[in-house]
Amino acid sequence: MIQIKVINKGNQPLPTYATSQSAGMDLRANIDQPITLKPMERMLVPTGLHIALPEGYEAQVRPRSGLALKHGITVLNSPGTVDADYRGEIKVLLINFSTEDFVVNAGERIAQMVITRHEQAQFELVEELDETERGAGGYGHTGVK
Repeated sequence: MIQIKVINKGNQPLPTYATSQSAGMDLRANIDQPITLKPMERMLVPTGLHIALPEGYEAQVRPRSGLALKHGITVLNSPGTVDADYRGEIKVLLINFSTEDFVVNAGERIAQMVITRHEQAQFELVEELDETERGAGGYGHTGVK
């Protein structure tokens, strides 16, 4: 388990894992008053959290499945990436895909955050790529079944 330094400028508890095998930690809305998201409206919702990730790690901000299923609320730029060198407040870009208003209350669990390792790549310009069984087969190339 890695250690991540965090500053909590909000009024909500730090993110925690719900179970011993959870991949994501819930992020909570750090707001002074409820926010109403109208249908097709999007808004940045603050969390009050600032983190310092180790080099080679990122934090991915992802939707909560229950909000998506029950209310049509999701993270618009999913997954949103928090880079290791970012020190600003983590904010969640929510959108309401439902046909009804949705109210975000203070302390509400609005997204989940997954900490992952990543690599940086360097491109090598070549004239051709090696052949594979799939080749250039793209969207839907394997059929429906």
